[in-house]
Amino acid sequence: MVTAAVLSGLAAAGSVAVQARSTGRRAGAHRSAHLLLTVAAGVALVSLVVGLAVTLAAADGWGERQGMRTAWATVIAAGSALGGLAFCAGLLRLPGAATSRAVTARLVLDGVVVATALWFVGWVLCAEPTRLLGGATPDGCPPILLASVSAALTTGLALIVVLRSAAPRGRLALLGAGGSVVTWAALTVAGALCAGGPAVVVAAGAVAAAGLAACAVAVRRVGPAGQLDVDPIGRDGGYAFVPMFGMAASAIYHVAQGGGFALAAIVAGSLEGFALVARQYLTLNDVRGYADRLAERERHFRELAHTDPLTGLANRRGLLRALHRCAEAGVPCVLLVLDLDGFKNVNDMQGHDVGDAVLEEVGRRLRGNLRPGDLAARLGGDEFAVLVHGRPAEADPVAERLLGLLALPYEQPDRPVFLSVSIGVAGQPDAPDVELLQRNADLALRYAKQRGKNRIERYDVAYDRLLRRRTTLEHELRGAIERDELRLAFQPVASLPSVRPVGAEALLRWRHPELGNVRPDEFIPLAEECGMIATLGAWVLHQACWQLSRWLADGHDVWVSVNVSPRELHAPEYVVQVAEALRAHHVPPQRLVLEVTEHAVATDLDELIRRLTALRRTGVRIALDDFGAGYSSLGQLRRLPIDILKIDHGLVAEHEPVRPVDRDGPAFAPMVDIVMRLGHQLGLEVIAEGVTTPTELAAVVAAGCRFGQGALFGWGVPGEHLEAMLDAATSPGARPAPLPALPAQRAGEPAGSGSSQVEPRAVGTRPGDPSHSVNQNVGSVDSSREMRQA
Repeated sequence: MVTAAVLSGLAAAGSVAVQARSTGRRAGAHRSAHLLLTVAAGVALVSLVVGLAVTLAAADGWGERQGMRTAWATVIAAGSALGGLAFCAGLLRLPGAATSRAVTARLVLDGVVVATALWFVGWVLCAEPTRLLGGATPDGCPPILLASVSAALTTGLALIVVLRSAAPRGRLALLGAGGSVVTWAALTVAGALCAGGPAVVVAAGAVAAAGLAACAVAVRRVGPAGQLDVDPIGRDGGYAFVPMFGMAASAIYHVAQGGGFALAAIVAGSLEGFALVARQYLTLNDVRGYADRLAERERHFRELAHTDPLTGLANRRGLLRALHRCAEAGVPCVLLVLDLDGFKNVNDMQGHDVGDAVLEEVGRRLRGNLRPGDLAARLGGDEFAVLVHGRPAEADPVAERLLGLLALPYEQPDRPVFLSVSIGVAGQPDAPDVELLQRNADLALRYAKQRGKNRIERYDVAYDRLLRRRTTLEHELRGAIERDELRLAFQPVASLPSVRPVGAEALLRWRHPELGNVRPDEFIPLAEECGMIATLGAWVLHQACWQLSRWLADGHDVWVSVNVSPRELHAPEYVVQVAEALRAHHVPPQRLVLEVTEHAVATDLDELIRRLTALRRTGVRIALDDFGAGYSSLGQLRRLPIDILKIDHGLVAEHEPVRPVDRDGPAFAPMVDIVMRLGHQLGLEVIAEGVTTPTELAAVVAAGCRFGQGALFGWGVPGEHLEAMLDAATSPGARPAPLPALPAQRAGEPAGSGSSQVEPRAVGTRPGDPSHSVNQNVGSVDSSREMRQA
């Protein structure tokens, strides 16, 4: 027995030393927890050594030394209580175990619930009439009560912490089991000193040494991270139900055996009830707290769902919510829809970071310049909206202020950004209709964009008619070719001054059975917007080539020009389409002229030059249409691979003809004269467009222009009508048309010739070759040089 006691003491001392050494290497949050666990182990070691020493000292006169044994049992019970409290505190101090006071309170209450149930079940087993240990049951030993409470509390708290920690929890379970074993062994030592024998004390000492060894192993193997993840409210029902079931079952058994309840049992039952009530109170507080936080988060997320995260303004949902509230309350309101003009260039050229900064500044300007009660929203991208409460007249000053405010420069680190804004305004209709109000405002914004941007456009009922017509036209245009509703009209190009037709421009016409004649300036832009221009252009190209082939087969010396849109021109397959159309209809390439507007020149000059060069390789001629309308520069004109300049009507009819300064000569059109000189210098032929009066005809002829087109020579007519004109012009009895008199000549002024004038000559003749036909030359040319010989 002495040997066993000594070995138990040495093993316990070695375990405590190992644990103390491990604690010395800890740092941070782990150190305080392991220090408490080491203190608990040291107290348990002292209690164990004292118990073993007292037992060995009193072994010879065990029965006669009852008072001494009881006194030392009290000391050991007190040491067990202190060690148990230190162990529980160490468990709660482990990182992640008790993260707050509320979590600590829950764990302690749960431990008290389990501990009380354990103590009560133990009391039932040891009390009359059960007395599970029979005559060895300690009786009349007050130290046992204190030690039993310590053992139950340590076991209950360790069990709660282990079960509520996240996996893996093997080392924590070993630590909890070791600490519980030590406290139960101390209880056994105290009880054995009171009413047991030396062998029980020595056996309990060996068990305590094993528990301390387990604690040392667990503490040594817990790494420096050692972070626990304890859920303080997990399985509340199970942890409350099992202890209560144990207490109820043991109480029923005790009563069934004829036992009664002492004061300690009643106190234990009351403590269990109070602990459960307190735990339930904390749970209710948790539920209330979670409910409040959930409601707050719901409000937060609902606000986020109605708020734009970049600008802090309302988003589309927020705007809809405000609109519906206005409609429900019957409050008049006006909706302003704003779109930043040219914002895409900011993102493309300066990056999305600068674009976001600009949008944030727009949000600040809107938010800081609205009346109380008005709402600003970002609908997406660079589109914003402002909801103004009141009548349309009240919204007009707001729109005007925002138009100027958003046009101010947006200062950025590199350089300021300059933008304008287009605003569409719509008022609430008589019957509140949120969707209709949005539609009207969007429609007004659309027309503000179409009419030049940087402006305010107020909704008008006429927009609905225009939109319905546009929608109808787009729908009907998609089947116009299949329904055979499209036709080509041909406007003659006449040689001057004979006004004999030598060519024609193919013009697309659309006659709908219900809509009637639809203007080209209405459906051509629509075809470009909806992506049908390529289909229409291919149809026009083939129809024009087919008609031209017929005229050529009939012996007419004529060419045909076809207008080409920028989208068609930039399509990679367009050159192939032109070549296939010429081949399919057996048309000489030089008889086809492709007209390109100055607008196409303004888009991408380098790409345009490549496309036009590829087209000229097929043999067709290229005409620059509407020259002088405002896009082309002289530098661009030198680079363009073109053959013909078509002077815009605005240059032909800009002024009355003028006479040469300081010399005699007929009056002429000055701008036409300049273009003629420019064309001759660049090796181009020139055609004057929009000639509508004899005065304009005389002016362009005096300026030296040898080809004209306009209402004076005929509007666009069907192919058979133009064929009749060609037949009449080439008939044997045809005579040259007389040249209209210029205003100066009608006043009796002498006719002369200046350096810029071309002497009128007989129809179809050229110097040195009076028999040469204009039609023959123009129809067979394949270069601008040969065309100038006409």
